[in-house]
Amino acid sequence: MQVDFSLFTNSGQTIAVALSGGGDSMALLHAMKSQESALNIRVVAINVEHGIRGENSVKDSQFVKDYCATHGIDLISYSVDSLKKAREEKLSVEQSARILRYECFYNAINTGKCDKVATAHHLADNAESVLLNLFRGTGLKGITGIDQNYNDKIIRPLLTVKKAEIEEYLTTNAIPFVTDETNFSDAYTRNYLRLNIMPEILKIFPDAEKSIERLTEIVKTDNDFIDQTAKKAVTLDNNKACINLPVHKAVFSRAGIIALKHLGIEKDWEKAHLDSAYALCDMETGSKVNLPKGVVAIKEYDKIVFYKQSETVSDAIPLFIGKKAYAGSILYIEQIDADGVDLKSGIYADADKIPVDAVIRTKQNGDSFTKFGGGTKSLGDYLTDKKIPLRIRDNLPLVAVGNDVLVIFGVAVSNKVKADSATTKLIKFTIR
Repeated sequence: MQVDFSLFTNSGQTIAVALSGGGDSMALLHAMKSQESALNIRVVAINVEHGIRGENSVKDSQFVKDYCATHGIDLISYSVDSLKKAREEKLSVEQSARILRYECFYNAINTGKCDKVATAHHLADNAESVLLNLFRGTGLKGITGIDQNYNDKIIRPLLTVKKAEIEEYLTTNAIPFVTDETNFSDAYTRNYLRLNIMPEILKIFPDAEKSIERLTEIVKTDNDFIDQTAKKAVTLDNNKACINLPVHKAVFSRAGIIALKHLGIEKDWEKAHLDSAYALCDMETGSKVNLPKGVVAIKEYDKIVFYKQSETVSDAIPLFIGKKAYAGSILYIEQIDADGVDLKSGIYADADKIPVDAVIRTKQNGDSFTKFGGGTKSLGDYLTDKKIPLRIRDNLPLVAVGNDVLVIFGVAVSNKVKADSATTKLIKFTIR
Protein backbone atom coordinates (compact mmCIF):
# COMPACT_ATOMS: atom_id res chain seq x y z
CA MET A 1 0.00 0.00 0.00
CA GLN A 2 1.72 3.16 -1.26
CA VAL A 3 0.87 6.03 1.09
CA ASP A 4 1.69 9.48 -0.30
CA PHE A 5 3.97 10.74 2.45
CA SER A 6 4.93 13.77 0.33
CA LEU A 7 1.84 15.45 1.80
CA PHE A 8 3.66 15.68 5.15
CA THR A 9 6.19 18.33 4.24
CA ASN A 10 6.19 20.32 7.49
CA SER A 11 7.97 18.52 10.28
CA GLY A 12 6.69 18.99 13.78
CA GLN A 13 3.05 19.22 12.71
CA THR A 14 0.19 17.32 14.31
CA ILE A 15 -1.80 15.28 11.79
CA ALA A 16 -5.20 13.94 12.84
CA VAL A 17 -6.38 10.83 11.00
CA ALA A 18 -10.15 10.84 10.45
CA LEU A 19 -10.84 7.53 12.15
CA SER A 20 -14.26 5.91 11.76
CA GLY A 21 -13.02 2.47 12.80
CA GLY A 22 -13.54 1.14 9.28
CA GLY A 23 -10.80 -0.67 7.40
CA ASP A 24 -9.65 2.24 5.25
CA SER A 25 -9.12 4.68 8.10
CA MET A 26 -7.57 2.02 10.36
CA ALA A 27 -5.06 1.16 7.63
CA LEU A 28 -4.18 4.83 7.16
CA LEU A 29 -3.71 5.34 10.90
CA HIS A 30 -1.44 2.28 11.14
CA ALA A 31 0.65 3.36 8.14
CA MET A 32 1.08 6.90 9.41
CA LYS A 33 1.95 5.80 12.95
CA SER A 34 4.63 3.51 11.51
CA GLN A 35 6.30 6.53 9.88
CA GLU A 36 5.64 9.04 12.65
CA SER A 37 9.25 9.30 13.81
CA ALA A 38 10.76 9.21 10.34
CA LEU A 39 8.50 12.05 9.20
CA ASN A 40 8.93 13.98 12.44
CA ILE A 41 5.18 14.45 12.82
CA ARG A 42 2.73 13.73 15.61
CA VAL A 43 -0.14 11.45 14.59
CA VAL A 44 -3.44 11.63 16.46
CA ALA A 45 -6.96 10.46 15.61
CA ILE A 46 -10.23 12.32 15.18
CA ASN A 47 -13.59 10.55 15.41
CA VAL A 48 -17.04 11.95 14.60
CA GLU A 49 -20.08 10.04 15.83
CA HIS A 50 -22.77 11.08 13.35
CA GLY A 51 -25.86 9.97 15.26
CA ILE A 52 -27.18 8.01 12.28
CA ARG A 53 -27.00 4.33 13.19
CA GLY A 54 -28.08 4.36 16.83
CA GLU A 55 -26.22 1.95 19.09
CA ASN A 56 -24.07 0.58 16.26
CA SER A 57 -22.69 4.04 15.60
CA VAL A 58 -21.92 4.50 19.29
CA LYS A 59 -20.23 1.08 19.40
CA ASP A 60 -18.00 1.98 16.45
CA SER A 61 -16.90 5.16 18.20
CA GLN A 62 -16.23 3.14 21.34
CA PHE A 63 -14.10 0.75 19.28
CA VAL A 64 -12.05 3.74 18.12
CA LYS A 65 -11.67 5.03 21.68
CA ASP A 66 -10.56 1.63 22.95
CA TYR A 67 -8.07 1.11 20.12
CA CYS A 68 -6.53 4.54 20.60
CA ALA A 69 -6.31 4.04 24.38
CA THR A 70 -4.65 0.65 23.96
CA HIS A 71 -2.07 1.98 21.48
CA GLY A 72 -1.41 5.30 23.20
CA ILE A 73 -2.91 7.41 20.43
CA ASP A 74 -4.44 10.75 21.38
CA LEU A 75 -8.06 11.01 20.21
CA ILE A 76 -10.19 14.04 19.38
CA SER A 77 -13.88 13.11 19.68
CA TYR A 78 -17.04 14.78 18.38
CA SER A 79 -20.71 13.82 18.43
CA VAL A 80 -23.22 15.37 16.02
CA ASP A 81 -26.86 14.90 15.02
CA SER A 82 -26.85 14.37 11.27
CA LEU A 83 -30.50 13.30 11.13
CA LYS A 84 -31.68 16.51 12.78
CA LYS A 85 -29.65 18.70 10.43
CA ALA A 86 -30.94 16.74 7.43
CA ARG A 87 -34.55 17.32 8.55
CA GLU A 88 -34.13 21.00 9.37
CA GLU A 89 -32.18 21.94 6.24
CA LYS A 90 -33.85 19.49 3.83
CA LEU A 91 -30.60 17.70 3.06
CA SER A 92 -29.90 14.07 2.39
CA VAL A 93 -28.44 12.22 5.36
CA GLU A 94 -25.22 11.81 3.35
CA GLN A 95 -24.96 15.56 2.77
CA SER A 96 -25.77 16.39 6.37
CA ALA A 97 -23.20 13.94 7.75
CA ARG A 98 -20.49 15.22 5.42
CA ILE A 99 -21.12 18.87 6.29
CA LEU A 100 -21.05 18.18 10.02
CA ARG A 101 -18.00 15.94 9.73
CA TYR A 102 -15.95 18.62 8.00
CA GLU A 103 -17.17 21.25 10.46
CA CYS A 104 -15.64 19.07 13.17
CA PHE A 105 -12.40 18.70 11.21
CA TYR A 106 -12.03 22.45 10.80
CA ASN A 107 -12.96 23.03 14.42
CA ALA A 108 -10.10 20.76 15.45
CA ILE A 109 -7.72 22.63 13.15
CA ASN A 110 -8.90 26.12 14.10
CA THR A 111 -8.75 25.40 17.83
CA GLY A 112 -5.18 24.13 17.60
CA LYS A 113 -5.90 20.46 18.29
CA CYS A 114 -4.16 19.55 15.02
CA ASP A 115 -2.60 21.18 11.98
CA LYS A 116 -4.16 18.96 9.30
CA VAL A 117 -6.73 16.20 8.99
CA ALA A 118 -5.93 13.15 6.88
CA THR A 119 -8.86 11.23 5.44
CA ALA A 120 -8.72 7.69 4.00
CA HIS A 121 -10.33 8.39 0.62
CA HIS A 122 -8.88 6.01 -1.96
CA LEU A 123 -8.91 5.42 -5.71
CA ALA A 124 -12.43 3.96 -5.82
CA ASP A 125 -13.82 6.87 -3.78
CA ASN A 126 -12.35 9.28 -6.31
CA ALA A 127 -13.89 7.41 -9.26
CA GLU A 128 -17.28 7.27 -7.54
CA SER A 129 -17.21 11.01 -6.80
CA VAL A 130 -16.46 11.85 -10.43
CA LEU A 131 -19.28 9.63 -11.72
CA LEU A 132 -21.78 10.91 -9.15
CA ASN A 133 -21.03 14.51 -10.11
CA LEU A 134 -21.25 13.63 -13.79
CA PHE A 135 -24.66 11.96 -13.39
CA ARG A 136 -25.99 14.86 -11.33
CA GLY A 137 -24.83 17.40 -13.88
CA THR A 138 -21.57 19.25 -13.37
CA GLY A 139 -18.98 21.51 -14.91
CA LEU A 140 -15.24 20.87 -15.11
CA LYS A 141 -14.79 21.37 -11.37
CA GLY A 142 -17.06 18.42 -10.63
CA ILE A 143 -14.90 16.02 -12.61
CA THR A 144 -11.59 17.10 -11.10
CA GLY A 145 -12.24 14.47 -8.46
CA ILE A 146 -11.38 14.59 -4.78
CA ASP A 147 -8.64 17.06 -3.84
CA GLN A 148 -5.59 15.26 -2.52
CA ASN A 149 -4.54 18.39 -0.67
CA TYR A 150 -7.31 20.89 0.07
CA ASN A 151 -5.94 24.22 1.30
CA ASP A 152 -3.10 22.32 2.97
CA LYS A 153 -5.61 21.45 5.71
CA ILE A 154 -7.45 18.34 4.48
CA ILE A 155 -5.15 15.73 2.94
CA ARG A 156 -5.81 12.32 1.35
CA PRO A 157 -2.66 10.17 1.45
CA LEU A 158 -4.43 7.07 0.04
CA LEU A 159 -6.12 8.73 -2.92
CA THR A 160 -4.15 6.80 -5.54
CA VAL A 161 -4.36 3.47 -3.67
CA LYS A 162 -6.69 0.67 -4.79
CA LYS A 163 -9.17 -0.80 -2.33
CA ALA A 164 -7.60 -4.26 -2.79
CA GLU A 165 -4.23 -2.90 -1.65
CA ILE A 166 -5.79 -1.53 1.52
CA GLU A 167 -7.46 -4.85 2.25
CA GLU A 168 -4.15 -6.66 1.74
CA TYR A 169 -2.42 -4.23 4.11
CA LEU A 170 -5.07 -4.86 6.78
CA THR A 171 -4.58 -8.62 6.50
CA THR A 172 -0.78 -8.50 6.44
CA ASN A 173 -0.62 -6.32 9.54
CA ALA A 174 -3.54 -7.97 11.37
CA ILE A 175 -5.25 -4.62 11.86
CA PRO A 176 -8.70 -4.82 13.50
CA PHE A 177 -11.57 -2.79 12.13
CA VAL A 178 -15.34 -2.51 12.29
CA THR A 179 -17.80 -2.73 9.41
CA ASP A 180 -20.54 -0.16 8.95
CA GLU A 181 -23.62 -2.20 8.04
CA THR A 182 -24.98 0.69 5.96
CA ASN A 183 -22.11 0.06 3.52
CA PHE A 184 -24.14 -2.87 2.23
CA SER A 185 -27.36 -0.90 1.76
CA ASP A 186 -27.94 0.64 -1.65
CA ALA A 187 -30.48 3.07 -0.20
CA TYR A 188 -27.72 5.69 -0.24
CA THR A 189 -26.76 7.10 -3.64
CA ARG A 190 -23.04 6.49 -3.34
CA ASN A 191 -23.59 2.96 -2.05
CA TYR A 192 -25.90 2.20 -4.98
CA LEU A 193 -23.17 3.28 -7.37
CA ARG A 194 -20.52 1.35 -5.43
CA LEU A 195 -22.52 -1.88 -5.06
CA ASN A 196 -24.42 -2.04 -8.35
CA ILE A 197 -22.80 0.16 -10.99
CA MET A 198 -19.04 0.09 -10.42
CA PRO A 199 -18.75 -3.74 -10.38
CA GLU A 200 -20.38 -3.90 -13.82
CA ILE A 201 -18.11 -1.15 -15.15
CA LEU A 202 -15.01 -2.91 -13.81
CA LYS A 203 -16.01 -6.16 -15.50
CA ILE A 204 -15.72 -4.46 -18.88
CA PHE A 205 -13.06 -1.86 -18.01
CA PRO A 206 -10.81 -3.31 -15.27
CA ASP A 207 -8.65 -0.17 -15.19
CA ALA A 208 -11.61 2.24 -15.08
CA GLU A 209 -10.63 3.71 -11.71
CA LYS A 210 -7.10 4.51 -12.89
CA SER A 211 -8.47 5.87 -16.17
CA ILE A 212 -10.77 8.19 -14.25
CA GLU A 213 -7.82 9.27 -12.14
CA ARG A 214 -5.87 10.19 -15.29
CA LEU A 215 -8.88 12.13 -16.53
CA THR A 216 -9.09 14.11 -13.29
CA GLU A 217 -5.42 15.08 -13.56
CA ILE A 218 -5.95 16.41 -17.10
CA VAL A 219 -9.11 18.25 -16.12
CA LYS A 220 -7.47 19.77 -13.03
CA THR A 221 -4.80 21.36 -15.21
CA ASP A 222 -7.34 22.80 -17.63
CA ASN A 223 -9.65 23.87 -14.81
CA ASP A 224 -6.84 25.67 -12.98
CA PHE A 225 -5.89 27.55 -16.16
CA ILE A 226 -9.47 28.74 -16.72
CA ASP A 227 -9.78 29.74 -13.05
CA GLN A 228 -6.58 31.78 -13.16
CA THR A 229 -7.62 33.47 -16.41
CA ALA A 230 -11.07 34.25 -14.97
CA LYS A 231 -9.57 35.88 -11.86
CA LYS A 232 -7.55 38.19 -14.12
CA ALA A 233 -10.63 39.02 -16.23
CA VAL A 234 -12.79 40.30 -13.37
CA THR A 235 -12.23 43.45 -11.32
CA LEU A 236 -13.91 43.55 -7.92
CA ASP A 237 -15.06 46.70 -6.16
CA ASN A 238 -17.02 47.21 -2.95
CA ASN A 239 -20.43 46.96 -4.58
CA LYS A 240 -19.75 45.84 -8.13
CA ALA A 241 -17.68 43.54 -10.31
CA CYS A 242 -16.60 44.23 -13.88
CA ILE A 243 -15.65 41.78 -16.63
CA ASN A 244 -13.75 43.40 -19.48
CA LEU A 245 -14.65 42.47 -23.06
CA PRO A 246 -13.95 40.64 -25.26
CA VAL A 247 -13.75 37.41 -23.29
CA HIS A 248 -14.25 33.72 -24.08
CA LYS A 249 -17.48 32.25 -22.74
CA ALA A 250 -15.62 29.67 -20.62
CA VAL A 251 -13.67 32.44 -18.91
CA PHE A 252 -16.75 34.67 -18.62
CA SER A 253 -18.70 31.94 -16.83
CA ARG A 254 -15.99 31.53 -14.20
CA ALA A 255 -15.53 35.28 -13.86
CA GLY A 256 -19.31 35.62 -13.52
CA ILE A 257 -19.33 33.14 -10.64
CA ILE A 258 -16.58 35.16 -8.94
CA ALA A 259 -18.67 38.31 -9.45
CA LEU A 260 -21.84 36.72 -8.06
CA LYS A 261 -20.04 35.39 -4.99
CA HIS A 262 -18.48 38.80 -4.44
CA LEU A 263 -22.00 40.25 -4.33
CA GLY A 264 -23.25 37.64 -1.86
CA ILE A 265 -24.71 34.97 -4.15
CA GLU A 266 -22.91 31.82 -3.03
CA LYS A 267 -25.15 29.09 -4.43
CA ASP A 268 -28.47 30.47 -5.74
CA TRP A 269 -27.20 30.94 -9.29
CA GLU A 270 -27.74 28.61 -12.24
CA LYS A 271 -26.05 28.14 -15.60
CA ALA A 272 -28.98 29.97 -17.20
CA HIS A 273 -28.11 33.10 -15.18
CA LEU A 274 -24.55 33.10 -16.46
CA ASP A 275 -25.73 32.42 -20.02
CA SER A 276 -28.10 35.39 -19.91
CA ALA A 277 -25.34 37.63 -18.56
CA TYR A 278 -22.96 36.45 -21.30
CA ALA A 279 -25.58 37.21 -23.95
CA LEU A 280 -25.21 40.89 -23.02
CA CYS A 281 -21.79 40.87 -24.70
CA ASP A 282 -23.50 41.11 -28.13
CA MET A 283 -26.12 43.66 -27.04
CA GLU A 284 -26.18 47.45 -26.93
CA THR A 285 -24.77 49.44 -24.04
CA GLY A 286 -27.41 49.72 -21.32
CA SER A 287 -28.85 46.26 -21.92
CA LYS A 288 -29.25 44.38 -18.64
CA VAL A 289 -30.60 41.23 -17.01
CA ASN A 290 -31.88 40.65 -13.51
CA LEU A 291 -30.12 37.93 -11.51
CA PRO A 292 -30.94 36.41 -8.09
CA LYS A 293 -31.02 38.44 -4.86
CA GLY A 294 -31.26 41.84 -6.51
CA VAL A 295 -28.07 41.52 -8.58
CA VAL A 296 -28.13 43.04 -12.05
CA ALA A 297 -25.73 42.48 -14.95
CA ILE A 298 -25.50 45.37 -17.41
CA LYS A 299 -23.56 46.05 -20.60
CA GLU A 300 -21.46 49.20 -20.22
CA TYR A 301 -19.52 49.86 -23.40
CA ASP A 302 -16.54 47.46 -23.25
CA LYS A 303 -17.49 45.58 -20.08
CA ILE A 304 -20.24 43.69 -18.28
CA VAL A 305 -20.88 45.03 -14.80
CA PHE A 306 -22.50 43.04 -12.00
CA TYR A 307 -23.96 45.15 -9.20
CA LYS A 308 -26.52 45.08 -6.41
CA GLN A 309 -29.62 47.03 -7.32
CA SER A 310 -30.63 49.58 -4.71
CA GLU A 311 -33.82 51.57 -4.31
CA THR A 312 -33.79 54.99 -5.93
CA VAL A 313 -33.51 57.85 -3.45
CA SER A 314 -35.85 60.63 -4.52
CA ASP A 315 -36.50 62.66 -1.37
CA ALA A 316 -35.05 66.13 -1.76
CA ILE A 317 -33.07 67.81 1.03
CA PRO A 318 -32.12 71.48 1.38
CA LEU A 319 -28.73 72.51 0.07
CA PHE A 320 -26.27 72.51 2.99
CA ILE A 321 -22.70 73.34 3.81
CA GLY A 322 -20.86 70.47 5.47
CA LYS A 323 -20.78 66.67 5.22
CA LYS A 324 -23.78 64.38 4.90
CA ALA A 325 -24.71 60.87 3.74
CA TYR A 326 -27.15 60.88 0.84
CA ALA A 327 -28.21 58.33 -1.82
CA GLY A 328 -25.59 55.84 -0.76
CA SER A 329 -22.73 58.35 -0.94
CA ILE A 330 -21.04 60.86 1.34
CA LEU A 331 -21.39 64.45 0.13
CA TYR A 332 -18.92 67.18 1.07
CA ILE A 333 -20.01 70.77 0.36
CA GLU A 334 -17.62 73.61 1.19
CA GLN A 335 -17.86 77.37 0.74
CA ILE A 336 -14.42 78.83 -0.02
CA ASP A 337 -12.77 82.02 -1.25
CA ALA A 338 -12.30 82.07 -5.00
CA ASP A 339 -8.78 83.53 -4.98
CA GLY A 340 -6.14 81.16 -6.31
CA VAL A 341 -8.45 78.18 -6.80
CA ASP A 342 -7.77 75.92 -9.77
CA LEU A 343 -11.28 75.39 -11.09
CA LYS A 344 -10.15 72.26 -12.94
CA SER A 345 -9.27 70.53 -9.66
CA GLY A 346 -12.87 69.75 -8.74
CA ILE A 347 -16.55 70.62 -9.14
CA TYR A 348 -17.01 74.32 -8.25
CA ALA A 349 -19.97 76.68 -8.61
CA ASP A 350 -20.35 80.44 -8.03
CA ALA A 351 -21.98 80.67 -4.60
CA ASP A 352 -23.90 83.82 -5.52
CA LYS A 353 -25.46 82.23 -8.61
CA ILE A 354 -27.10 79.34 -6.80
CA PRO A 355 -30.75 80.15 -5.98
CA VAL A 356 -31.79 80.03 -2.31
CA ASP A 357 -34.45 77.43 -3.10
CA ALA A 358 -31.96 74.96 -4.62
CA VAL A 359 -32.15 71.43 -3.21
CA ILE A 360 -30.16 68.24 -3.34
CA ARG A 361 -32.02 65.34 -4.92
CA THR A 362 -31.73 62.50 -7.41
CA LYS A 363 -32.84 62.35 -11.04
CA GLN A 364 -36.45 63.10 -12.00
CA ASN A 365 -38.38 62.95 -15.24
CA GLY A 366 -38.05 66.16 -17.23
CA ASP A 367 -34.65 67.17 -15.83
CA SER A 368 -32.43 69.28 -18.09
CA PHE A 369 -28.86 70.51 -17.91
CA THR A 370 -27.13 73.51 -19.52
CA LYS A 371 -23.62 72.66 -20.66
CA PHE A 372 -20.56 74.89 -20.38
CA GLY A 373 -20.72 77.40 -23.20
CA GLY A 374 -24.49 77.09 -23.45
CA GLY A 375 -26.86 74.60 -24.98
CA THR A 376 -29.43 72.74 -22.94
CA LYS A 377 -29.99 68.98 -23.13
CA SER A 378 -32.10 66.52 -21.27
CA LEU A 379 -30.19 65.25 -18.24
CA GLY A 380 -30.40 61.69 -19.58
CA ASP A 381 -28.84 62.65 -22.91
CA TYR A 382 -26.11 64.64 -21.20
CA LEU A 383 -25.21 61.71 -18.92
CA THR A 384 -25.16 59.44 -21.96
CA ASP A 385 -22.73 61.81 -23.69
CA LYS A 386 -20.52 61.72 -20.59
CA LYS A 387 -20.76 57.89 -20.53
CA ILE A 388 -22.16 57.82 -17.02
CA PRO A 389 -23.38 54.22 -16.48
CA LEU A 390 -27.12 53.68 -16.28
CA ARG A 391 -26.73 51.69 -13.05
CA ILE A 392 -25.60 54.77 -11.09
CA ARG A 393 -27.74 57.50 -12.68
CA ASP A 394 -30.80 57.00 -10.47
CA ASN A 395 -28.78 57.54 -7.31
CA LEU A 396 -26.48 60.27 -8.61
CA PRO A 397 -26.86 63.33 -6.32
CA LEU A 398 -27.80 66.59 -8.03
CA VAL A 399 -28.32 70.22 -7.07
CA ALA A 400 -31.45 71.49 -8.80
CA VAL A 401 -34.20 74.08 -8.86
CA GLY A 402 -37.33 72.53 -10.30
CA ASN A 403 -36.19 70.51 -13.31
CA ASP A 404 -33.19 72.74 -13.89
CA VAL A 405 -30.09 70.79 -12.79
CA LEU A 406 -27.28 73.07 -11.66
CA VAL A 407 -24.73 70.61 -10.29
CA ILE A 408 -24.11 66.94 -11.02
CA PHE A 409 -21.92 65.64 -8.21
CA GLY A 410 -18.66 64.24 -9.50
CA VAL A 411 -19.48 65.19 -13.12
CA ALA A 412 -20.11 68.85 -13.96
CA VAL A 413 -21.70 72.20 -13.07
CA SER A 414 -24.20 74.01 -15.25
CA ASN A 415 -23.18 76.97 -17.35
CA LYS A 416 -25.76 78.92 -15.30
CA VAL A 417 -23.73 78.66 -12.07
CA LYS A 418 -20.17 78.42 -13.36
CA ALA A 419 -17.50 80.64 -11.87
CA ASP A 420 -16.25 83.63 -13.87
CA SER A 421 -13.99 86.64 -13.42
CA ALA A 422 -16.51 88.30 -11.11
CA THR A 423 -16.80 85.31 -8.76
CA THR A 424 -15.65 85.97 -5.19
CA LYS A 425 -17.09 82.95 -3.36
CA LEU A 426 -17.12 79.34 -4.51
CA ILE A 427 -18.95 76.26 -3.41
CA LYS A 428 -17.04 73.03 -3.90
CA PHE A 429 -19.05 69.83 -4.38
CA THR A 430 -17.33 66.52 -3.63
CA ILE A 431 -18.74 63.00 -3.53
CA ARG A 432 -17.18 59.92 -1.94
